[in-house]
Amino acid sequence: MKTKLQQGQAHPANSRFALRVIEDIGKALGGEKLPSVSRLARKKRDPFKTLISTMLSLRTKDDVTSEASKKLFAVASSPEELSRTPVRVIEKAIYPIGFYKTKARSIKEISRRLIKEYDGVVPDTIEELLRFKGVGRKTANLVVTLGYGKPGICVDTHVHRVSNRLGIVGTSSPEKTEFALMEVLPKEYWIGYNELLVSFGQQICKPISPHCSKCPLESGCPKVGVGKRR
Repeated sequence: MKTKLQQGQAHPANSRFALRVIEDIGKALGGEKLPSVSRLARKKRDPFKTLISTMLSLRTKDDVTSEASKKLFAVASSPEELSRTPVRVIEKAIYPIGFYKTKARSIKEISRRLIKEYDGVVPDTIEELLRFKGVGRKTANLVVTLGYGKPGICVDTHVHRVSNRLGIVGTSSPEKTEFALMEVLPKEYWIGYNELLVSFGQQICKPISPHCSKCPLESGCPKVGVGKRR
């Protein structure tokens, strides 16, 4: 497990190690709640709501994202409705999420473009989604995987950090982590890997001073890049 990895390489212990990580983390989390975007997507598959709620979640705590999404979709819940909603009304609905003014403008503009250029239908490919201002690779991946159920691995800061700490991959960026994980994980685990590691990263394998004493993988974890820990 402590073998030094080259940038972009998957762990040489192959997918068995990654699958054991998934199993052990799943047991450790038990019935802990999913990220708010995942909870919304599981209620009803809606690519547009997945897109908007993911945009709201960027640099925002999960409970704030959940409340802002509820308030916004109570005001307007479709591209048609949001394209007609004044920016100030969107701002009021999503406050106090991070960068709420910028996000309000982006949400309205995306809704307008969806109506004008896509007949109100959210694109189902990462490449097309990345054409929208305010949509990054994380957001596009969640729309494709949770909104459309297509295979993919969404890598955010938690997934990138935890995957590297455990030595599953040795990568320098979330995008490199995404493609390295595709070499390690069987396709049926791709979608669930994000929500599992996001929860694990928020609750146990925190960015600073992770709770290693609570981690089921502590004894075998190489703790790559970990300094202070609990």
